Amino acid sequence: MSGELLATNSGPGIDIFWVLACTILVMGMQAGFACLESGLVRAKNSINVAIKNVADFCLSSLVYWCFGFGIMFGASTLGWIGTTDFLFGHADSRNFYSAQTTAFFLFQLAFCGTAVTIVSGAVAERMKFSGYLIVAGLLSGIVYPVFGHWAWAGALYEDAPGWLAQMGFVDFAGSTVVHSTGGWIALAAILTIGPRIGRFGPQGKAIEGHDIPLAALGMFLLWLGWFGFNGGSTLLFSNNVPPILLNTLLASCAGGMAALAMSWCSDNHGPNVVRTMCGVLAGLVSITAGCHAVGPVSAIIIGATGGIIAIFASNLLIWAQIDDAVDAIPVHLAAGVWGTLAVALFGNLEILGTGLSRPQQLFAQFAGIAANGFYAFTVGFVVLKIANYFSALRVSAYDEKRGLNVSEHGASTALFEVLEVMEHQRNSGDFTATVPVEPFTEAGEVARRYNGVRKRFVSEVAAREQVAVKLRQAKEEADIANTAKSQFLANMSHELRTPLNAIIGFSEIMNTELMGPVGTPQYKEYAQDIHNAGQHLLSLINDILDLSKIDANKRELEESQFNLFEAVESVMPMIRRRAEENNVQLSNNVPADFPYIWADLRAMRQIILNLLSNAVKFTPSGGAVSVTALIEADGRIAIKIEDTGIGIARSQIDRALLPFEQIGDTSNAATTNKAQGTGLGLPLVAALVRLHCGTFLLESEPGVGTRAIVRLPA
Repeated sequence: MSGELLATNSGPGIDIFWVLACTILVMGMQAGFACLESGLVRAKNSINVAIKNVADFCLSSLVYWCFGFGIMFGASTLGWIGTTDFLFGHADSRNFYSAQTTAFFLFQLAFCGTAVTIVSGAVAERMKFSGYLIVAGLLSGIVYPVFGHWAWAGALYEDAPGWLAQMGFVDFAGSTVVHSTGGWIALAAILTIGPRIGRFGPQGKAIEGHDIPLAALGMFLLWLGWFGFNGGSTLLFSNNVPPILLNTLLASCAGGMAALAMSWCSDNHGPNVVRTMCGVLAGLVSITAGCHAVGPVSAIIIGATGGIIAIFASNLLIWAQIDDAVDAIPVHLAAGVWGTLAVALFGNLEILGTGLSRPQQLFAQFAGIAANGFYAFTVGFVVLKIANYFSALRVSAYDEKRGLNVSEHGASTALFEVLEVMEHQRNSGDFTATVPVEPFTEAGEVARRYNGVRKRFVSEVAAREQVAVKLRQAKEEADIANTAKSQFLANMSHELRTPLNAIIGFSEIMNTELMGPVGTPQYKEYAQDIHNAGQHLLSLINDILDLSKIDANKRELEESQFNLFEAVESVMPMIRRRAEENNVQLSNNVPADFPYIWADLRAMRQIILNLLSNAVKFTPSGGAVSVTALIEADGRIAIKIEDTGIGIARSQIDRALLPFEQIGDTSNAATTNKAQGTGLGLPLVAALVRLHCGTFLLESEPGVGTRAIVRLPA
């Protein structure tokens, strides 16, 4: 704060007018903060942000008038705290009739309101309104006035400066006193209440503001108010004002362009609007401390560097999972620290007038920054932790998801009402009611489009329900027919097998001539044909009946432990004759000492017989068929039947597993004859394996061969 303000009862009218005009500009920054923060949060919290900006300015103004101003600018006690000028303007105050001092008070009150409002955006969308009022009272009544006294106390009583001012610390318009102080309290508050739901974590993502143009308007209002912020800090309408305003403009533009360039280079989607706005504000914060003591080129460097530092600080907060809703800490704290150091790096030492060398000035600036950070953050963090212990400063998760407009203030928006109806429909499953449409609003347009989607959805659901009813009816009819068929075939097993067994028995007697010579050799040939045909018919019917029993859930397993090698050997005679006739090598490669397995022995023989029969049937002369078994790594037992036969095309494998389907090479007469049968062999194998809770896999390649793999559980 520059321009010694003597405690006199009169002053140049133009100076008083200038300070009052700048006061109005600084107070107008409250509108900028309200627009910026409201635009950068979600719509469900915008009203809460607005009322916080109104309430914190009202509260901080009263607190600052009551004792904040006295602590900050009253007569100093050892440079640490002011002890006079409380209840400013009271009849007993010596400053009551001083227009110049009153203008100074109003100007400083607007500064205090600015420092407090910085916290509002940082903690947006999850802090209770009552908790925020605690922050506003703490900052305006204790933290800001005490540190302000250390740095600026001599503005009112020039013979009693604060201890930092005595060291030579310079902060012309408040990079540290106003902005860093607000930033440190914001950091303490964020660490106390934590991040917003959904901001970080495995499913975390950036939370976009609902109205970026409104936020841009807020930035421009802040930009305009900053001319009063820096220009009014002269406290005089002098020749120093135009260069200060020029430096303010150049630094802010440089900060914005630097942030724009950085975001453009790092973001594939082009320059980031929000980061560009933050760059402008960071440039303004950076130049605030030394705008009176640097030239235009230095102002551009300071502003551009401030914009870059703010971007890096924002990335650092994200990395540390510290959730600053509007990037208040990067803009006000990080850029404020840089701007304060820049006073020593770029400032004209004669204008600074501290009598220090540049290294000494740098030390003084660093000391001021360190004192500010230690005091503001420590007091803020301790007080807020204590307050949070007794009464939670953060809203509940339910209220946060609903939005603070409703949960904290009972205020609603058109969009919220639409979302409420949509949420009710989602929970109830009743989509018959339409969503109310608010004409000529974005929410109304959303509601209108949703009603269209809802109408189409209801009609599609109704149509699908009708189709589903018909499908269910058809399926039930098919199931009834299939069950009746399966039950009929299962119940007929005895009646079908009895006569067939008789045919086979009598033909076998004739074939063996048990009762004496039949007569001519022709009778014996006929008898052999009867026997073979009956045996084949019985095999086919057994397959049909077994599959039907499985379908009717009447096939029960009779499990026992048995030797797999012996089981395979018992099947071999049934298939070896055909293998010899076809000149096919048949081998059992199952180890004789293979561990006993637990399964239905009859079913397992049937599985092996069907697979060997198929393999021999479709293996040409000179080929080979083998059976192997092994225990796999997961403990399952794998039985493999491999052949070097004609193979099956990959596209035909699924078809081969369907009942009554026959797969063969119709271009080859021999193969076609071999394919005769019911086509139940492989489907029956698959069904029997499933009964054992196993899996059946068929691998084949035309011209190479086929591998059937039966896997049984351990």
